[in-house]
Amino acid sequence: MTLSQPQVVMLDRDGVINKDSPDFIKSPDEWVALPGSLDAIAKLTNAGFMIGIATNQSGVGRGLFSIDTLWSIHQKMLAEIYAAGGFVTRIFFCLHTPDDNCDCRKPKPGLLYQAAELFACGFGNMTVVGDSQRDLDAATAVGARPVLVRTGNGRATEQALADGVIAVYDDLGAAADALVAERAGTR
Repeated sequence: MTLSQPQVVMLDRDGVINKDSPDFIKSPDEWVALPGSLDAIAKLTNAGFMIGIATNQSGVGRGLFSIDTLWSIHQKMLAEIYAAGGFVTRIFFCLHTPDDNCDCRKPKPGLLYQAAELFACGFGNMTVVGDSQRDLDAATAVGARPVLVRTGNGRATEQALADGVIAVYDDLGAAADALVAERAGTR
């Protein structure tokens, strides 16, 4: 970890920040923050971490909702994050379907490459928090630090992990507490 570079936390959206749905989050009304997630983002922000969100949003590519609706969902999310005292520098998203074979859809690391360029940070200074194997795989592919939360798909994902290989926390709040304590040198 290079302290002269920004310390970046990249968050998956569905299942980490908000409740997930097997039918996709298709409207601002369907976007509901998970308990404690907004405060966790505020805690990370206040500790000096740069925050980004990397999210697959193939519902647009599948025609389930429009890019304008996605913007409305993200506006609602950002407003709630900001109201809680957090700040997100950028949302990186992939609109492609799995069949498109793009470079940006996780588990491929294209969104993380975009983030590293924007934040001007090395992957050694990036932590990726997700609830699915594809989040962890994208982080591992570039040498970023993968962190799993048990919310969303996290409990099922945890079942397939080797013990102790990846840090696992109950939710984004617990992960944020650990990252802040580590940065402060109290861990």
